[in-house]
Amino acid sequence: MMDFDLLTNQGERDNNEDSVGMIENNGEYCFVVADGLGGHGFGEVASGLAVKTILESFVEKGLNGDFLGEAIQKAQNHVLEKQTQNRDFCDMKTTLVVLHINSETARFAHVGDSRLYYFCGGKLKKRTLDHSVPQMLVLSGEIKEKEIRHHDDRNRLLRVIGTPWNGPKYEISEEIHLKKTKRNAFLLCTDGFWELIDEKTMVRFLKQARTCNEWNRLMQEYIVQAGKGTGMDNYSAVAIWTD
Repeated sequence: MMDFDLLTNQGERDNNEDSVGMIENNGEYCFVVADGLGGHGFGEVASGLAVKTILESFVEKGLNGDFLGEAIQKAQNHVLEKQTQNRDFCDMKTTLVVLHINSETARFAHVGDSRLYYFCGGKLKKRTLDHSVPQMLVLSGEIKEKEIRHHDDRNRLLRVIGTPWNGPKYEISEEIHLKKTKRNAFLLCTDGFWELIDEKTMVRFLKQARTCNEWNRLMQEYIVQAGKGTGMDNYSAVAIWTD
């Protein structure tokens, strides 16, 4: 059984530049989260275009083995094309994280610092690594993982959709074979979400929740309280369970 919940909110900002989406086709699901950059509402254009392109590509390509790479490249092309159509759009960019899942397997891809977390049996098994300066510093041993959330350069991204590439800048995971005897849970979210809640708290609420909607709402209540009065960023999350 597949259970899921989509959440997006402008936080304490004037505009929401995040976009989320999902589509189902014959028991196959595609979930997408994107965080637009560029300000003045144009980040919303980039993130919305990227999400729309991914979902349309899923319908067109179905279970094609190259779906994720081809869809993200198409999203990149569409955003670059849009930039040339209007001077106001020239600086718009977006992060992107995509999950393709059915009852037996899952595969995901990302660009930027929107994340995917994979939990199995109430434990964190995997997460995407941000394409950001702080993540690079973690990998080089200069800072610790827990320091990413409050690092001065946490918003400096090394890879995004909307900047010309000289080769693919996305990362695609290996296929995950879902365990039938344990709950498989996925969380796709923007930095406005994960910066305000750590992984231990995600797991605590996961164990308490009876549905994806409840899991998302428990986490949302936590981050709203943590970010209150800070000018908190837009935040978005997509929660998925398979049993």
